[in-house]
Amino acid sequence: QLVESGGGLVQPGGSLRLSCAASGFAFDSHAIGWFRQAPGKEREGVSCSSNSDGYTYYAESVKGRFTISRDNANDTVYLQMNSLEPEDTAIYYCAADPRVYFCSAWLRTTLEVWGQGTLVTVSS
Repeated sequence: QLVESGGGLVQPGGSLRLSCAASGFAFDSHAIGWFRQAPGKEREGVSCSSNSDGYTYYAESVKGRFTISRDNANDTVYLQMNSLEPEDTAIYYCAADPRVYFCSAWLRTTLEVWGQGTLVTVSS
């Protein structure tokens, strides 16, 4: 089970940090990360982290603004979002899969474990 928190309303240029806590699932060797879905748009892979190869993925739209990190001791992954833009408004989902260890697969696999989502609204 994955449980997200940290969403909310923020002004353009502001920051938020999302958290995703895992239970019943030791993801320390697996790929885990964040998708988002904005109204009327397809779901987008935002960022992924893999401890198996140390690789970190970012969508082009968030590079340089978002940072993913993970606390394996506490089975938690974070997404620090800076310089937020109205285009970042979306529901953000944490996702992982016991079969998936690398971000390349995380991006293209129908993942089994999803959080409930947390809404991020960037608006003045």
